[in-house]
Amino acid sequence: MKPASFDYHAPPTLAEAVELMARLDEEGVDAKILAGGQSLMPMLAMRVARPEVLVDLGKIKSLDYIREESGAIAIGAMTSKRAAEASALIERQQPLFHAATKLVGHRQIRNRGSVGGSFAHADPASEYPAVALVLDIVFKAVGPEGERTIPAGDFFVTYMTTSLESTEVLTEVRLPVLPAGTGWAIQEFARRNGDLALAGVATTLKLAAGVCADVRLAAFGVNATAVRLTGAEEFLRGKRPDRAVLAQAAAMAANDLNEPMSCVHASADYRRHLIRVLAERCLLEAAARAI
Repeated sequence: MKPASFDYHAPPTLAEAVELMARLDEEGVDAKILAGGQSLMPMLAMRVARPEVLVDLGKIKSLDYIREESGAIAIGAMTSKRAAEASALIERQQPLFHAATKLVGHRQIRNRGSVGGSFAHADPASEYPAVALVLDIVFKAVGPEGERTIPAGDFFVTYMTTSLESTEVLTEVRLPVLPAGTGWAIQEFARRNGDLALAGVATTLKLAAGVCADVRLAAFGVNATAVRLTGAEEFLRGKRPDRAVLAQAAAMAANDLNEPMSCVHASADYRRHLIRVLAERCLLEAAARAI
């Protein structure tokens, strides 16, 4: 199948892109932003998405960067996942995000797909939304009214939907530097290497005096968006992370899931089982890194 017909624009600057999106919105035109295209292009080809206009950000070189700023790592929205994977700064200062990036598809996909595009696409089976919730990532967007920041907890709304306005362009993803002594892990289960996950878990865990001082745990691939597993987080705080306690927390995380998705590839019960197994593995791995 081929895409439905559409008009194409490739503005050379961010200001022109924002102006164009505002004008199209005012005219009632259904416009889609094209970043790397690893997700949008297949949707166009299958006519799942049928926008009247595509606005390609590929010429806006000012959105392609990775740098350390004010104790955080700033990543331009048009930075490729491959660049993030190859970044020594990200690998050193934010290893959870680095590990999640390496799980995305295959190298060819990471060569083309953009960091910002993946977040804006908000696929619930993607690794990035769960990592965003665990790390409290902050997003920057620019629209006709200027720039605003959006915390991860407010960014993901529902299935493939974010809080970005139709006139806004996502410009930057800001990662916090992982605090010293914090353990981390990400685990997922997919039918084949490179496939979207049927279920996955990401976590960070910080110890103080041998007990869990701060735990962040999120699941992906099971609901309309990635979800924080707050019941298990609260259960673990103040407890020593021995195997029995972590197994109990993992079971709690799975039981607390609200109506996991069910499809031909994995039933709701199977997804709940996967979350229990993956959460236990993640917590054990993170606890070992935190010691």
